[in-house]
Amino acid sequence: MYKKNFPIFATLLSFALLVGIAPVQAYSKLQPSAIFPTLEAMANSKFLADPSMIFIDASTGEVVYERNSTQARRPASVLKLLSTTSALTYLDPSKSFTTSISLGVESKTLVINGEFDPWISLSQSQAIKMNRTSLPRLAFNAISAAKKANNNSLRGLKILYTGIFSQDAANFEAFLHKRRVYAKFVRVTPSQAVEASGEPFIVSSSPPLSTMVEFALTWSDNLLAERLARLASKASGNSFDDTGVNKTFHTVLTNFGIDPDLLEVSDGSGLSKKNRVTARSIATLLMKIRNEAQYKPIYDGLPIGGVSGTLLKRFINTAPQAVGLVHAKTGTLNGTVSLAGFVDSGDRQYIFVAIADRIPRTSSAMNSARNALDRIVGKLALPIFPVIASAQPSPEVSII
Repeated sequence: MYKKNFPIFATLLSFALLVGIAPVQAYSKLQPSAIFPTLEAMANSKFLADPSMIFIDASTGEVVYERNSTQARRPASVLKLLSTTSALTYLDPSKSFTTSISLGVESKTLVINGEFDPWISLSQSQAIKMNRTSLPRLAFNAISAAKKANNNSLRGLKILYTGIFSQDAANFEAFLHKRRVYAKFVRVTPSQAVEASGEPFIVSSSPPLSTMVEFALTWSDNLLAERLARLASKASGNSFDDTGVNKTFHTVLTNFGIDPDLLEVSDGSGLSKKNRVTARSIATLLMKIRNEAQYKPIYDGLPIGGVSGTLLKRFINTAPQAVGLVHAKTGTLNGTVSLAGFVDSGDRQYIFVAIADRIPRTSSAMNSARNALDRIVGKLALPIFPVIASAQPSPEVSII
């Protein structure tokens, strides 16, 4: 449902913007010898406060520009690139997570048997809109089934559960409390859940992992990214917590031949201000996964400048020539603005990572930093179509 097939559309859109809006500005390709001094001058912007930055030619691996690229910086949501890479490393992209609820073999007992579905939503309206697993729907059906099986009485109800996140268990219990249903919740093992279960009366499944990876990146979904990171940690044999996520991310970088020594991870979403990465390590990771089919959902899920996701409104005014040509993960924290991904430049593509984590903690300062980053990335953006310096509609052509 959420897979974005944008490449052709984005290319045509960028071309249309360049030739269909008057007056049309012709954008020439930045010559190789001019890339470093041009980007260096722009990176000196007071709005960026000495950022960490790197640009790599994806076809050759040549670093065409870098600045503080080996310094450990606060990545914000750019860290989600590591969460999703880890998920696709340790889990099958086609994996779907199932949650079922059944009446227990004992009276007044319900059994929740899950696979830690990261797609569960606390909001019924959001679940319907986004085709997500609805926690209220699960709980409502549980109440109805328990009443029907116990002569409309819920006194002494016990709910055995396994394979759901602790937050979801707490939210499930809170949902029941609001409806004056006071059940006893007991965590059990998967085997105990199977033994205690009757026939499921409701089964809910998530989309495939690949779809969830795309969604987490397109919309920077913090909870989803956090849960994907923990599932990756669990699948890798590490603990199902932030400590395990940290170990897993280190292992992933190491296995790609990337030095993880400066990596510090306190969550899988990027919300923690304790997180640290280097621009070079993230850029190298993007370089290594770009053409690997296993990691295709990452590129497919990246927001597109001026077109989709968290980049929907970016580049349109700051660097219109880059609309449709930038696929990148955004990052925002108080005092931090980051961007990491790919920019198309004619017949080639550049990988870039930019982290400005020393800017003032005001919305105006962060907006200025975002605009500055967009202009820098946009400096390398160039559509593959030739650009016509002056384009006017033919009298015979009707433009609708």
